[in-house]
Amino acid sequence: MIDILFCIRDDHDIRFVGLAAGICLLSTITAVLMIRQARSASPRGQFGWAVSGGFATGFGIWATHFVAMLGYDPGIIVGYEIARTAGSLLVVLATTIAALLIATRGRAPRALVLASVLAGSGFAAMHYVGMAALEMPALIRWNIGYLLLSIALAIVPLFPALTLASARTSLASALSAALIMTGAIVGLHFSGMTAIDLVPSRIEGSRALLSPTTMSILITLASACLLVLCLSGLFVARRTRAAIRASEMQFGALVKGISDCAIYMLDGEGRVANWNAGAQRLKGYRPEDIVGKPLSSFYRAEDCAAGLPDRALAAARETGKFSGEGWRVRQDGTCFWAQVTIERFCDEQGRVIGFAKITRDITRLKQDQDRIAEARRHRDAALDHMHQGLCLFDARGRLVLANRRFAEMWGLSESQCPAGTGAIDVLRTALAARIGSASAESQLSRIWMRLEESLRDPTSPPLVLELDEELIVAMSSRRMADGGWVTTIEDITARRRSEERIVHMALHDGLTGLPNRTSLNRWLDGEIVQAAAQQRQVAVIAIDLDRFKEINDTQGHAAGDRVLQQIGASLGQVLEQGEIAARVGGDEFAVAKHYSDPAELEAFVTRIAESLAVADGEGACVGASFGIATYPGDAQGREALLNNADLAMYRAKASPGETICYYRAGMDEDARHRRQIANELRHALARDEFTLLYQPQRSLRTHRISGYEALLRWKHPRLGHISPMEFVPIAEQTGEIIRIGEWVLRSACREAASWTSQDKIAVNLSPVQLLQPDLPETVATILLESGLAPRRLELEITETALITDKARALHSLRRIKALGVSVAMDDFGTGYSSLDTLHSFPFDKIKIDKSFLLQSGESHQAQAIIRAVLALGRSLGIPVLAEGVETLEQLKLLVDEGCDEAQGYLFGRPASMPAPSGERIALRA
Repeated sequence: MIDILFCIRDDHDIRFVGLAAGICLLSTITAVLMIRQARSASPRGQFGWAVSGGFATGFGIWATHFVAMLGYDPGIIVGYEIARTAGSLLVVLATTIAALLIATRGRAPRALVLASVLAGSGFAAMHYVGMAALEMPALIRWNIGYLLLSIALAIVPLFPALTLASARTSLASALSAALIMTGAIVGLHFSGMTAIDLVPSRIEGSRALLSPTTMSILITLASACLLVLCLSGLFVARRTRAAIRASEMQFGALVKGISDCAIYMLDGEGRVANWNAGAQRLKGYRPEDIVGKPLSSFYRAEDCAAGLPDRALAAARETGKFSGEGWRVRQDGTCFWAQVTIERFCDEQGRVIGFAKITRDITRLKQDQDRIAEARRHRDAALDHMHQGLCLFDARGRLVLANRRFAEMWGLSESQCPAGTGAIDVLRTALAARIGSASAESQLSRIWMRLEESLRDPTSPPLVLELDEELIVAMSSRRMADGGWVTTIEDITARRRSEERIVHMALHDGLTGLPNRTSLNRWLDGEIVQAAAQQRQVAVIAIDLDRFKEINDTQGHAAGDRVLQQIGASLGQVLEQGEIAARVGGDEFAVAKHYSDPAELEAFVTRIAESLAVADGEGACVGASFGIATYPGDAQGREALLNNADLAMYRAKASPGETICYYRAGMDEDARHRRQIANELRHALARDEFTLLYQPQRSLRTHRISGYEALLRWKHPRLGHISPMEFVPIAEQTGEIIRIGEWVLRSACREAASWTSQDKIAVNLSPVQLLQPDLPETVATILLESGLAPRRLELEITETALITDKARALHSLRRIKALGVSVAMDDFGTGYSSLDTLHSFPFDKIKIDKSFLLQSGESHQAQAIIRAVLALGRSLGIPVLAEGVETLEQLKLLVDEGCDEAQGYLFGRPASMPAPSGERIALRA
């Protein structure tokens, strides 16, 4: 840096240095002006401004160099070589013009970098070619460091200078860009001059030279040309700006003077470029708030999401103009209905440079139009959407209007009954279109007379015409004040058919299509009356399907419905005259027949039984149980006849191998008793009629008590002691077993928790209880309430409890066992899949059914089964308990075969209070 300052002070004339700096600043200001003019011009204009600017700037930079060289005085300069001096001028002109073309046409930073490199390289080349043109009695040696520094100073500052010149529009940015460029050129010159070391040498006078005086004249001319070019550029720019300003003032006066609509400009990207008074009044935005904002600022959020602003601009961009209406938003958030026009503006090359947008508030006009249109729509909708046909006639009997429903109802076109047609002609045309011309003429007079009567008497009922299977109408006519009248025609076909369907549905089953219980009752009432008069009999067969619940549970209700439909279809196909089949319940049917000969009844029963050989979805036949009762032999009335048939059917269902059962006296007594038991069961808990007894379970190894089984007993105040074998099945059928079973479990746990011993308590679970989804939660709740340890509770289930829904039952058992509760299999060996059941669940105990012990004294087969079960228990590691031990011989058999536990009358009968823990049980003789 010190060397450069010494070079300026010692080797240069400061006057020439100042003059060179002024020429350079004037040149760079010209370059900035030309760049900005080119940026706002058309493509052709850009080329002209760039060439002019490049020429003026290059000339100025060349003049700057040589003015500075005139001030360089090492005392030995003889002249300047013409060829190299001219070459330096051509280099700087070419590179400067090319750099300005790139800077004005390319907007990306990459283009400005390229222009900076090109211009800076041209300046450096001009400098060193000009230095090579010097003729003096010395040789030039170059300092490489200063040489490279001069090139860097020429290139690097040009990028920010060009950025300011092209991206900004203010005066400060223009002056800053010019100063940076001037600094780059001055830095190039003086750092380049500092890089020179002169070595004295002799001069060869063979080349043509320019003397310093001639060079001064040339530089003076070049400077004058530069000044003329700059002044011309400034004059043209000022004229252009003045014209633009005048045009903008005129356009602004025009636009801002319009206040009843919004007129403003959008740039090429759809942003607001200016704002007039009408736009401010209409939309509420001030210019400083909205200029630069996108078009979407005026649209509702849902419209922006739908892309309406982009589509409007795209339409204007592609077609030149967009017109439309829609909701727009003001600054305060209120909406108005706007009529919008957007027109595009293009430059000379056809490129879109912006859009003109006009917006008018037509909310009130839109509301008025909507009200008128709405009124018309309401009127038309009221006429066209009436379920009735309507014809309006004037006082002369001429058609004024007919609604759409009238034409649709009669199958007419609009041209067949135009306005002005006489009323009787309208009627004739409508009838002919529906039932033919001949039928229409035959009925026309009668119908017309009835219509005239309805006009004279407003209270007369509508005229009902059943024209065909598809059309039944009701016609009414009423006079108006002006003498005309209105005739309405209502299509009541659907109502009539609906009434018929309702009657049919009331008397028939919706799934099978068979008559229902009401129809059966009506038929039986009539047949019994006729049978009494004609000395004949009436038979009723009550039918209940077998395995139907299993089909619903395993295959789904849709499969069950298909089976019922097949049965209904089969029964309907085999019926003959004097017979009826009805569905009276879920899977219950009834068929009935009047007959005189018993052989007729037998043939009827056979025919019905054969028709019910219907297969389920898996190919198995669905069986049925039949109960038969006759009038007057088994009953004297319809209710008794149906009840007795049901009793016989239940007897057939309860008797293995029997599917057909005839009613016999006494059946109703058993059914009545079961119903009585079921009714009393519903109140037994509330009346505290249940008690629990506890039967001890003995370990055959320690001869001590190992636990107790809780046994339920019912003492009815009137019926006395009722056996569990009698009331438990009824409780399971009615569902009362759920409440009773929960009471048993809670009472047993509460009682066992009060014992001082830690003996187990065993409680039986019904299959119905096991299928309850909340059983594990119920058990857990009872254990918490009673305080009984889970390990002291043992739940006993039979393998038949797993048959209905094995997966659900096993899932509940696993959850119960996870609580710490033991699970035992009761009555082992009496089912059909005992081994499979043991394989499916890890039971804690197996209980041998007492029936095997009772037969063990006289049946070797029973003894073999006992031994097999005990061996199975040992192999699986599951303890085995034998029930029903009553004799010492039975006990000996169990001890000899290694049985773990036993219970029965030999160790004591069930009692309300268990024996103390650990007590040895005395055997009963």
